[in-house]
Amino acid sequence: MLAVPGELPKDRAGYGLEVKWDGIRALLHLDGGLRLTGRHGADYTRRYPEISVREAKTAAGLGVKSVVIDGELVAFDPRGRPSFTRLQRRMNLTDPGPAVLRLRPITFLPFDLLYLDGTPLLDLPYRDRRGLLDELDAGAPPYFPGESDLLAATREQGLEGVVAKRLDSPYRPGERSPWWVKVKHLRTTEVVVGGWKPGKGRRAGGIGSLLMGVFTGEGLRYVGHVGTGFTDAALGELYALLAPLEIRHSPFGDPVPWRNRWVRPDLVGEVAYTMWTDDLRLRHPVWRGLRPDKIPAEVTL
Repeated sequence: MLAVPGELPKDRAGYGLEVKWDGIRALLHLDGGLRLTGRHGADYTRRYPEISVREAKTAAGLGVKSVVIDGELVAFDPRGRPSFTRLQRRMNLTDPGPAVLRLRPITFLPFDLLYLDGTPLLDLPYRDRRGLLDELDAGAPPYFPGESDLLAATREQGLEGVVAKRLDSPYRPGERSPWWVKVKHLRTTEVVVGGWKPGKGRRAGGIGSLLMGVFTGEGLRYVGHVGTGFTDAALGELYALLAPLEIRHSPFGDPVPWRNRWVRPDLVGEVAYTMWTDDLRLRHPVWRGLRPDKIPAEVTL
């Protein structure tokens, strides 16, 4: 189940507030063994083996035979704050070694309980599912009353924002429901990479900036280019990923200025920005990184 972007609801007494962690969604399945999957069913178990070990030890003391828990995979920085940059360094590693696990550990933060001992809980209200999850003592961060000042607290602590969830809402897999509202301090959006502008000066021979698009009913629409937020290493990695995807013609349905290099629109990234302009361009975009947990068709206006 997915949240819609927006503001805190006016009838806040009917909602619970959770911290919005700057990570990626995952489902933890326990049924004899332990398995971790992404939003679209990709198996994450080998990618994040530290989760398997930690959660298996927790699950052994739960007294349950089978469980499915929804949550977020998060990387914390040395100050204890979620770091999407640190998480990205793990996203494409399918079999990380001991040194990586030690230097860049990942934590699974549970926030919803979907199945318990073979019984589906999807139609239960959110407050009841959370109550059962808390009884399992699986390490779920607390949720707060809708009238609390959690939004201000997350801003002060440099966190991404909050998610407001209706206390009486059921769980609807695959739906982006207004029963869940994500309220961010930083504006971010996913974009599809459709090509790049060749670099100049220090970036000569590589990527100068990435050409961004989103899907509409007419195909991939150009929404601007992003040239900041990259490290030299990130640009090198992006070039290695994009070069094999190069095509001869623009994937965008509308004209794009400059001479560019075009690619098959297979990769999704995330950018921070200040606003959308009237002609649907992202103003002052800053690259935050690739989102391998997203698929291009999901990136729409």
